[in-house]
Amino acid sequence: MQTPGRSPRKAAAIFIFITVMLDMIAFGLIGPILPKLISSFVGGNLATAAWIVTVFAIAWACVQFFASPIFGAVSDRIGRRPLILLSNIGTGIDYTIMALAPNIPWLFAGRLLSGATTASMSTAFAYIADSSTPQTRAKAYGMIGAAFGLGFIIGPALGGVVAFYFNARAPFWVAAVLSVLNFAYGYFVLPESLDKEHRTARIDWSKANPVGAIQFLRDRKSVLGLATVNFLGYIAHEAYPIVWVLYTMARFNWNILQIGSSLMLVGATSVLSSLFLVGPVVKRFGERTTLLLGLGFAVVAYAFFGFSTSGWMFVSAILISALGLYGPASQALMSHRVGPKEQGALQGALGAVRSVTMILGPAIFGTVFAQFIGPWRYLALEGAPWLLAGLFMVIALGVAVAVTNKADDINVPATPIDIEALNPEV
Repeated sequence: MQTPGRSPRKAAAIFIFITVMLDMIAFGLIGPILPKLISSFVGGNLATAAWIVTVFAIAWACVQFFASPIFGAVSDRIGRRPLILLSNIGTGIDYTIMALAPNIPWLFAGRLLSGATTASMSTAFAYIADSSTPQTRAKAYGMIGAAFGLGFIIGPALGGVVAFYFNARAPFWVAAVLSVLNFAYGYFVLPESLDKEHRTARIDWSKANPVGAIQFLRDRKSVLGLATVNFLGYIAHEAYPIVWVLYTMARFNWNILQIGSSLMLVGATSVLSSLFLVGPVVKRFGERTTLLLGLGFAVVAYAFFGFSTSGWMFVSAILISALGLYGPASQALMSHRVGPKEQGALQGALGAVRSVTMILGPAIFGTVFAQFIGPWRYLALEGAPWLLAGLFMVIALGVAVAVTNKADDINVPATPIDIEALNPEV
């Protein structure tokens, strides 16, 4: 049996990577298509469709807010594998419902189910914490970041092609098939990462809700500060989906091809940095220094986004943003500060925090952008949303300095050689 901290079977590690990537591909598949499908239900009224899309996004995030702590607490009791597989099959059912939806209420029901099943992403992060060593954990989280990036590159492109050659519902069917195939693959390949002796004696329902999740963080001061860093980083990142398209159209008069290419560059640089930079940088500088450097580069990137006066300056900011490696380092530091029986609860709490930012972010950055592109246009500060995001990252950097210390950069002694890990079963 595996114990937390040991290397997982190679096939299992690949499965977690593929699970996250396929979830993001499916998400990206329907992202550009869902507004068009909603519009078809309201007679092409774009104003009404935009309002419905906003409601869908907020509802999805709210479901995540409540479901993530539940998945985390339950996985600490029964293990990670059942919930990951349940999520795969649930996501397949969700996309099938959306593909067949005859009206807005059915489409809305499918979106709510999607919010619940995707909440198991916290379980995937807990799986990584269970089955990686302290030395390799940040690199493992970086691989998950690469899976996110690949999904966001492949998904929208594939969704556009499928919808163009078939119809607006076809991408939902493709997403459903991918989810079901992933379930079948995982059923035969994925081992459990959490041994019975490391599971909680019972499901702690006091943690399996948003209030309990926040209390979980409040009770662990060493984790709370880093969770605050994540919260600020998540909030800042919401500027990307909310502002990017309209900002580049208004500021640089970019067309759809240029916008799409820029977003692909964001995904590609994110993948490359996650795959090839996180591991070596953490190994060379340690997790704390990587965290601080990553936050610093994020501040610079957002400043470049906000003050760019030409397209090439804006593109250069994309390259700088790829050096913002704070996410994997922060995740690894937090996972070191809780025991093996609390990894699911930790990731569930972080999932709830992420959901809050997905509710607040659109309201914050949408309002700021609307004001500076409209009534306050005379101030000539269209980049205000990016500068606000940069301010969030400055605060996050200050918090990170305060809640970490040089001891976090000390290399963890190597664990004894694990013969089973050297000969992974496939």
